[in-house]
Amino acid sequence: MIRKPTPLFFEQGPQAVILLHAYSGSSNDMRILARRLQGENYTVLAPIFTGHATGDPADVLRLGSPKQWWQDTEDAIAFLKQRGYERIAIFGLSLGGLFATRALQEHPELLGGGTIASPVIYRGQTNVPASFIEMARASYREQNITGDDQEQRVAWLKDHLNAQLMAIQAFADTTATHLDRVKQPVFIAQGDADHMIDPRSGKWLAEAYPADQIDFHEYAGAGHVLTVNTAHRALETDILAYLQTIF
Repeated sequence: MIRKPTPLFFEQGPQAVILLHAYSGSSNDMRILARRLQGENYTVLAPIFTGHATGDPADVLRLGSPKQWWQDTEDAIAFLKQRGYERIAIFGLSLGGLFATRALQEHPELLGGGTIASPVIYRGQTNVPASFIEMARASYREQNITGDDQEQRVAWLKDHLNAQLMAIQAFADTTATHLDRVKQPVFIAQGDADHMIDPRSGKWLAEAYPADQIDFHEYAGAGHVLTVNTAHRALETDILAYLQTIF
């Protein structure tokens, strides 16, 4: 039996951090970082975007959308507020970074946050389509879905994936157009060996903000999923240092 990921909520200190995961990922992307933050007395919420972590990759396309994931983000903020948390920061990995940035725009009461390997400013190449299909095949193999059955499912994904990716890009473009609405200090992390998105994405985003507003970190030799790869310890240390400046 494959255990499906569940949302993480580690209740600790009075200051809370929301962590939003990547496209086709789950709260597992954020578990190591969440535990490190909890260990430093932060309360941490890492929700799961609708359609993700169900065991069927098609649910990302069937149930998910930028509109729905924005609602998931709003719900996460509301959940913490209902529990009495007033000092809140929000970060997102890749796709999650788009929604973290939009949250900073729409919720000036958030104290800060930012992006981890996130293509808010979308240029250059992306390997998201190929990696989504690869992830789907791996998921089907784990469930012993093979042969024609797997091929039919993958064909359906290929037919529907592009429309969702275009919707995500439209959401990113709208978010990028209004970066001047973000008044909080912004944290930006990027690996220079990112093969999923253009490794210059972090620099492009940093250049779009006033220099005194950003805390930009680039990790040499690190790939896309900075929360779990070779850079994760450095990333955790940098996020903790940043949090001390906003809380």
